[in-house]
Amino acid sequence: MQKTLKSVVRFDGVGLHGGQPVTMTVHPAPAGSGVRFRRTDIRLGNAVVPARWDLVDDARLCTRVVNEAGVSVSTIEHVMAALAGLGIHNARIDIDGPEVPILDGSSAPFVQAFLEAGTRQLAAAVTVIEILAPVRFDQGDAWASLSPAPRSEMAFHIDFADQVIGRQDKALVLNNGTFVRELCDSRTFCRQADVDAMRANGLALGGTMENAVVVEGDKVLSPGGLRHRDEAVRHKMLDALGDLALAGGPILGRYTGHRAGHAITNKLLRKLFATPGAFRIRTCDAETAALLPGVGVRLDEMPAVA
Repeated sequence: MQKTLKSVVRFDGVGLHGGQPVTMTVHPAPAGSGVRFRRTDIRLGNAVVPARWDLVDDARLCTRVVNEAGVSVSTIEHVMAALAGLGIHNARIDIDGPEVPILDGSSAPFVQAFLEAGTRQLAAAVTVIEILAPVRFDQGDAWASLSPAPRSEMAFHIDFADQVIGRQDKALVLNNGTFVRELCDSRTFCRQADVDAMRANGLALGGTMENAVVVEGDKVLSPGGLRHRDEAVRHKMLDALGDLALAGGPILGRYTGHRAGHAITNKLLRKLFATPGAFRIRTCDAETAALLPGVGVRLDEMPAVA
């Protein structure tokens, strides 16, 4: 069955790029409504922005969705990953600014708050997007693909010059509490040179050593070091799950990312939905539903750092 939250959850923080204070409240929503953002600071016109793959208009540094009136919400990937990883299909997200709060740079604060609020089942079946044939999108030496699999699976490879990151590979089956145990607390990461360049261009103004893993060469500059030896590739997987959540339902299939980022994952979804015979949308039976992300997850599975 589809799920939503039992109660309203509030988050206060700052936007990563603008650095402005923002308040966001996540509300229960009826079956079939999906995830929708509502800009409470917009008084005239359409302030609702559905979380959909075809509304993504900028995915270079983060994922931003824009409605037909030009109203946008950016950096949505971490909260979308939390919702997808917990199997929450419907939510109304009120936000008083253009950016989702960055919090600690991971999905863990969202996950913990949602688990504490609890979820409830709705009187509607879950529909899934079943991958029937391989689809791949390439961009230079980076690519991402979706291929048939009986459940939600993910594999990722990254390769960075900085020694503290280097080459990292990870593969996971995302059913039950895998996202909560393995991925949700992994933070966004960047090199000090990237931070300097972004700030010179008026970006990352809300970024700190507390909400990102900043590295330089063989050093982690952020206090406390890494939460996982391979935190970087785990965060890439977290981002990918959040971006795939814009498909409109859980994906039954295997996502593979090779040096991929937000833009490549979105272009992969666009290619998938433009490829006849590559997928089908179907209603879950009980056996399939039991394999979806979020089934049976518990609050005590949260990593200690959260």
